Amino acid sequence: MSLINWIDERFPLTKVWNEHLAQYYAPKNFNFWYFFGSLAMLVLVNQIVTGLWLAMMYKPDANLAFGSVEYIMRDVDWGWLIRYMHSTGASAFFLVIYLHMFRGLMYGSYRKPRELLWIIGVIIYLAMMATAFMGYLLPWGQMSYWGAQVIVNLFAAFPFGIGEPLSIWIRGDYVISDATLNRFFALHFVLPFVLAALVFLHIVALHKVGSNNPDGIEIKKNKDENGIPLDGIPFHPYYSVKDIMGVVVFIALFAAVVFFWPDFGGLFLEPPNFEPANPLKTPEHIAPVWYFTPFYAMLRAVPPMFGSQFPGVVVMFAAILVMFFLPWLDRSPVKSIRYKGLLFKIALAIFSVSFVVLAWLGMQPATPGSTLAAQIFTALYFAFFLLMPIYTKIDKTKPVPERVTK
Repeated sequence: MSLINWIDERFPLTKVWNEHLAQYYAPKNFNFWYFFGSLAMLVLVNQIVTGLWLAMMYKPDANLAFGSVEYIMRDVDWGWLIRYMHSTGASAFFLVIYLHMFRGLMYGSYRKPRELLWIIGVIIYLAMMATAFMGYLLPWGQMSYWGAQVIVNLFAAFPFGIGEPLSIWIRGDYVISDATLNRFFALHFVLPFVLAALVFLHIVALHKVGSNNPDGIEIKKNKDENGIPLDGIPFHPYYSVKDIMGVVVFIALFAAVVFFWPDFGGLFLEPPNFEPANPLKTPEHIAPVWYFTPFYAMLRAVPPMFGSQFPGVVVMFAAILVMFFLPWLDRSPVKSIRYKGLLFKIALAIFSVSFVVLAWLGMQPATPGSTLAAQIFTALYFAFFLLMPIYTKIDKTKPVPERVTK
């Protein structure tokens, strides 16, 4: 205890432990949907640690990058495991975050007083996409090279004469080249630490307003004489132990993929990426990795205007930016899907199906039929947000109980 007291006099160790774990009261009716927040932090740590090890042996040079990845895979002790943990971890990160965001949509975790918490979460999502995009080029395989070429060229579609200079500035050259690889490597190395800082702010904001729950009830409104929420329990040890169970299940599934199916049928590691980048040979079908494909499908769904793809670029970015306004679009008197009416449940189901279908369409070659389908599901995607003020206001809701339920 003397050591703890010595530290407490110089650093608020016990205070931080109590405020954020031992005496942080969380609702007692959390279900399995609440595993994904802690799992996201676990995967972030995995990405940072494995990324640091890979950076020690990776060569950010257009002539050496692909060979250095092969060296890691074939000659470095356990290098193949570190690389697969990192590549699988990237997909696991997005999968966990998508489920985490879906839980927020179901239970209204973006509603007052958690508007800022949701906004920080969307910023984290954008930072994740930027980090993943920068890392996508680094293996310097065929799909990395040409996928990055397509995505960076989108910025050239910006009007008023800023598009071409912008794309050149991003690449550092007139084409994807050694200069692009170097700057993407530098940014890919730095952005995870920015991401970690944003996650810290996310947790601070969460603990300021308190966790939401499946009932959407604010447990801070019902406290005993000691100021302890009647429907709350200490996060530690109750939920910390529960999260460990979720971590064990996740690690088992993660290990199964890493050891037995690391490319996941071409979704996590595309077959063309096992060929070195060749500027003179274009792959038959260029598509980004799966977690970008919903927005890629939206991009392709919008026809060019005056020979420019700028309208598609606007729609693609708008699909993410509209999430920032979600706390003010929902006009329902209740937060949770448990007490919302049929209209919201149908809208959320259509939105979820649309997102999954768009992800699949983004992986397929463009055809008239797939383009038409992408246009329909893009419209349904935006309808979920743009019509939300209407259907949430007229939707019939159920009475919300005073205390949380199981």
